[in-house]
Amino acid sequence: MTDKKTKWLIYTVLVGLLPGLCRVLAWIVTNSGIVNILSPSDFVAFGLVLHISNINEVEHLGDEERDWKTVQNGISITFITFYSVLYTLTLVPDKVVDIMKMTYCSGVLAIVSFLISYSVYDRIASIEKVNKVQG
Repeated sequence: MTDKKTKWLIYTVLVGLLPGLCRVLAWIVTNSGIVNILSPSDFVAFGLVLHISNINEVEHLGDEERDWKTVQNGISITFITFYSVLYTLTLVPDKVVDIMKMTYCSGVLAIVSFLISYSVYDRIASIEKVNKVQG
């Protein structure tokens, strides 16, 4: 794994997973039924961290990647919008929103976001590798 991907895994993925990891720790040490092991808000936080990181990273690329940058920013902004809606729905009482469906939906979005973010960092690492060889 390249240095760029290692940093992404530690600084972005691990930081994005912190709310969920803290929830799992709380679930382990509390009595049964007090803390849910999964929460839509944890998936939302993870997805937001990934897409904000994507936007930040692609902005540092040169103009030769302008079209790709535009597409990636558009994808990230779209996902940030989805996560904003889901986060808003976490504030609505459980009687109105099906928490299991929200957990499933936000979990699927988080997995897709992870794959998108990995592909972004893979491409950036490849670009930097080519630039290093040429430069």
